[in-house]
Order: sequence, then structure tokens, then C-alpha cells
Amino acid sequence: MKLVHRVLIAVVAAGMCPLVASTQSEKGAGIRVAADASSSVAMASADYEGNCAGSEQGQAASESAAHGFDVGNLDRGAKPCADFFQFADGGWVKANPIPPEFPAWGNFNKLAQDNRDKMRGILEAAAKDTSAADGSVEQKIGSFYASCMNEEEIEKAGVEPLKEEFAQIAKISNANELREEIARLHEIGVGVAFGFGSQPDFKNSAMSIGAVGQGGLGLPDRDYYTRTDEKSKKLQSEYQEHVQKMLELLGDPPALAAKESTVVYDIETKLAESSLPTADQRNPDNIYHLMTAAQVKELTPHFEWEAYFREMGQKPLESLNVAEPDFFKQFDKLLTETPLDDWKTYLRWHLINEDAPSLSSKFVDANFEFYGKTLTGTEKNQPRWKRCVIATDNYLGEALGQKYVEQYFPPSAKAAALEMVHNLIAALRADLQTLDWMGEETRKQAAVKLDAIGLKIGYPDKWRDYSTYKVDRGLYVWNVQRGEKFAENFQLDKIGKPVDKGQWGMTPPTVNAYYSPYRNEIVFPAGILQPPFYDPKRDDAMNYGGMGAVIGHELTHGFDDQGSRFDEHGNLRNWWTDQDLKEFTARGDCVANQFTAMVVEEGLHENGKLVEGESIADLGGLTIAYNAYQKLSAGKKIAEIDGFTPDQRFFLAWAQIWAGSFRPEYARVIVNTNPHPLNNFRVNGPLSNMPQFAKAYGCKDGDPMVRAEDKRCRIW
Repeated sequence: MKLVHRVLIAVVAAGMCPLVASTQSEKGAGIRVAADASSSVAMASADYEGNCAGSEQGQAASESAAHGFDVGNLDRGAKPCADFFQFADGGWVKANPIPPEFPAWGNFNKLAQDNRDKMRGILEAAAKDTSAADGSVEQKIGSFYASCMNEEEIEKAGVEPLKEEFAQIAKISNANELREEIARLHEIGVGVAFGFGSQPDFKNSAMSIGAVGQGGLGLPDRDYYTRTDEKSKKLQSEYQEHVQKMLELLGDPPALAAKESTVVYDIETKLAESSLPTADQRNPDNIYHLMTAAQVKELTPHFEWEAYFREMGQKPLESLNVAEPDFFKQFDKLLTETPLDDWKTYLRWHLINEDAPSLSSKFVDANFEFYGKTLTGTEKNQPRWKRCVIATDNYLGEALGQKYVEQYFPPSAKAAALEMVHNLIAALRADLQTLDWMGEETRKQAAVKLDAIGLKIGYPDKWRDYSTYKVDRGLYVWNVQRGEKFAENFQLDKIGKPVDKGQWGMTPPTVNAYYSPYRNEIVFPAGILQPPFYDPKRDDAMNYGGMGAVIGHELTHGFDDQGSRFDEHGNLRNWWTDQDLKEFTARGDCVANQFTAMVVEEGLHENGKLVEGESIADLGGLTIAYNAYQKLSAGKKIAEIDGFTPDQRFFLAWAQIWAGSFRPEYARVIVNTNPHPLNNFRVNGPLSNMPQFAKAYGCKDGDPMVRAEDKRCRIW
């Protein structure tokens, strides 16, 4: 929801294929930032009659505390060969209902909350230290957090901090002033009309270039405007009512606010209709259109790009990537067909929509009512301290991250992660040599790419410099707007310069991981390198089924439907032979078709093409993690624990990290907009393709967790 333009540009710039996506919109969180990294969903239960897991015969006393697995997570009434998610996680889901301030709740959320508690301690100590040196890490994070927590001053200020910007919008009298205001709003993080940022050049990934992309919407995705089913129509109406209510809070009479809401929705609908669908954006050819300045001028003759770049602090650009040319044709058309007063209404709405979570409670509450309750089903907003911790991590993540890793990420954790990464790389290298569908020429190139993958573990070698970001204990919204401007300048300063491969796309406390196709690197923040993903007290089977599969997931992103398009340098280049590419595409289609058949609710299926990359990575990650574990444990006699064999524990660990559930409203948001499948499908989907799983649990042909041989998907 927030900054549709920056989401596009930032993801392109970082080249991030994350393990999971946000569970809660920053609007839903009520604080202008993203919240948790998780997605999870429960399935219906089934009866368990298996003879391979949970047997009482020969079962030793529970060692849950030592090996990090609680057998209480299981649903003993479910059959592992019918629905493994329910068997492995049904007990957890029943015992862990979604808290009222979340749209989803799972192990990712719980770990993120644990990290948030740790960050709270750091921030409260920093906020109390009023003697910290000006410009120091302690001063910046302490002042930001203190300003966010100062509800008395925030309530007293109301909407007054935005009065000057509203006045600037009201004074717009011509096209030049409209452009100037678009630039000014972009600088403070208001995502109107389109987005502008930097990204590695797809064809020369060592250099950063300027890029413009679609944006300017208040709903999560173009399809929210274009769908005509009853649920979509209802949500469209509720959104317009929300726009009206927010404008009324600014003082507009109800009748006028209703008309203004229609104006906003009409402009956004026209932008949405020309936007590229989310699934189509996965094809890098669809979002790479390097154009000269003259070509961009021809595409959009009514927008003065040179003046816009100057207003954004940029020199004239000889060329830039226009990610979605058709969108900009429509934007240019709207410039001539839409009255200035309508544009002013649109800009005014987006300013209050963007800044609402940083203002007084009436704006926060109204904002949450739609983006939290209506859109995601969340029952109540998070307490302010949580929102302020999240915000500090968002705007000063590497400053806060320094203090976090000092206290909570010992060198031993980094060493253990590196050892596991190297074992997974070795397993994938060995796997490449045995693939019967890949020819020698492609195999050789794949090995070259694998050997070139960069590794980032825990935290950056060089911390981000926040010296130009002024942070004080004044009004919170000013710190936020200056933070947006700092982030914008940080991105734009890259244009025309070599890519800095030392920079990170996630903060150290983040419970997530990613692969960047443009940098050809895998990144694992400190926040995820702990239970339930990795636990030094737990046996190797569970660590490899958990963190090992996560590492494998990120590695195989380099060879999914998107990552496979880029070479070892991160350049968009076809390194496949025609026959091997045809074979690979067919195997990817198998995965996409499998997930398209998965039913979320009546009338709604997973979008197989949207989730293809993540699902390829899940299947590949599990496969190579399993192979790595088999090599590690070869020749060792490993006992059962709680009645589970090592192989069974490996697959239980995979299921365990995805334990959780979604509110139905939020599940729809995820399915419509997110490249990650819902969690029950992430557990059952790849496992049903793996004979290793069927063997471990004694599953037979015809069982729901065993796909027929002619439908089984296999890539790595």
C-alpha cells in the first residue's frame, strides 16, 4: 500500500527475491512502515492412522527442550500422508490463535516479535540517554524513538505539520507547478503518479541507472480496481468511503468529500488499468526498456522530465529504464485530460494517506480502520511501542542493527551459518552434475554462476552512514519525512555510479532472507539465524530441514524462472541452450500448474505464474538441503527422537517454520498480490513432489501427499 512506486523501484534496485513477504501492510500497522515477514495459513484436519510417526513403541522420553521441537505442535489426528501441514502444525495453530493486532500469525511473526522485544530494550535505553553525542547512533535511534512515542505532542499538532504542503497543492495553477509538486511529494515519500529511483542496469549490472515505474495507487494492486466480482466491488466501495472519511477529517464537508473521493478513485483506476499485472513483472524483459531522453520525451510529450530530474536533485539523464511504457503513455494522457483541480484533489489525498500513521490518533485510527480492519481483517492496531520499534528499524535500520548485533549475534552464529551455506553450495554443485535433463554446455554455465554467488551473513561489513539524516526529538512526522528524503537521496545518489555490492537490502534484525539476481548474492540477516530456523542445541536433521532448506531456497532462486535469466555477473543474458531452456521452462510450468490448482476458497485459486519462482525455490531448496544432510550424516547411526527418524525430523523442521494461520481477508491480499504461496501450500506442495518424503513417512501411491509419477515436478 505505501509507496507503490518505491516498492517497485526498491525491489528492482536491490534485486530481492525474499523468503517471505510482509504479513501486514504499513498502512495496516498504522505506522508508515512494513511490519512482519511471514505468511502462513492453516488447513482442515484429517484422521491419523500412520505407523511411521509418533509411535509410542520404543519412544524415548521427550527431548523437546534440547532439540528445539515440541511434539505438542503436532495434530495426532491428522495423517501425514494426507495433509502434512495439518499433521505437523495443527497443534501449533490450535494453540496459537492470531492475536487481534495481526492479520496473520506464525513462527515468523513470533520470532519477529522476539526481535522486536530486544530492539525495544535498546531503543528505550537510547531514548533515556539525552546526553548522547549529537549525530551518534545512540542519539539518532533514541531521538527517533522518543519522538514517535511522544503522543502528547503528536496529538497537540494534529494535521498542522502538513498545512504548508496542502497550501502548496492548493496553489497549483499550471502543468509546471503540478510537476513541481509531484517532485516535492516524491522527495518526502508520497507515492503519487509514478516512481523514480535507481537500479542496476539489467544488461550491465555493475552500473546503476535511473528508472521510472508505475505507481500512484491507494489499493494494493491494479487488480483491486479492475476486478468486477462482488467482493472486489464491495472493497472498491469501502475504499472510496475511506477516502471520503479521511478528507472529511481534513475539514471538507461530506458532500464535497464524496465528490473528491470519486475523483481520486477515477484517476487511480485509469492508472491501474494501464499498469502491468504483478505476475507479468516477474519477467525481467517486461520491466526493462532502456530509453534515451529523446525517446522518453516522445513517449510522454506533456511531462518535462529534465525539469523533474532537476527538481529531484539530479543532473539531466541521457537514458533511463522506463519499466512499463504503456503506463507512462496513460499517465501522459491523463496530464492533458484531467483537470488541474482533480489532480490537486488526488495529490491532497495521497499526502494525507501517506502521512496519516504519523499524525494524531484520529488519522491513525481512520487509516487503520480501512487498511487494517477492512483490507486485512486485523482487529486492532498494534500498541504504539511496537509501531515505533518497527518505524525505527525501517528508517534507521543499520544504526539500530549495530546495537542489535552487538548484543544478540555472536560470531559463533555467523560461523555456523557460513558452514551450512558452504555445505548447501556443495550439494547444489553435485546436483548440477547429475541432472539428466541438462546438457553439458548449460551445466558448465550453471556451475560458473553457482561459484560466483556472493554470501552475506548477519550484517554489513560497512554500516550505512546516516550523518546527513537529521533526527531530533521534535515532531515525529518531521523525522519521518526527513527519513523519506534521506532514503530517496540515498537511492538517487547511486545513478551513474558503479553498484556498491556491499550494501544490504534488509536490516540485521529482519526475520527474512533474499537472493538478488542482479548482484548474484544470497543474504541472511542475523534476525533469522536462530530458532526455529537454526538452533545449535538441535540435531542436524532439523537444522538442515529448517535453516538448510531456507539457504537452499535462496540458492535456487538463482535458477528459478526469474533468476535463471541472469548470468554469473547479474546481467540479463541467456546462458541456456535452446533445448535445455525448453526443458527447464516445461519443468517450471509443472510447478506453476500444480499451484494454480490449489484452492484458497471458493472462486479463488493460487496464481501459479505469480508464485512459480518461490515454489521452484522451495522445491529446490528442500531437495539440496536433504542431499546435504544425507552427505553429512552418511555412515552415522542416528537415533530416533520422540519416535521420529532423522529423515522424518528433517521434513518436520520444514513444516515447523511455516506453522501459522491467516485471516481470510489477508489471505486474499496475499494470493492476489504476493509471489509467495500460502503456507499450507508451501509445506505440502514441494513435499508431494519428493519421493524422499514419501519414503520417510511410508506414503503410498494415491495418497494426497504423493503426486502421481506423470504429474510429479522435478527440477533440481
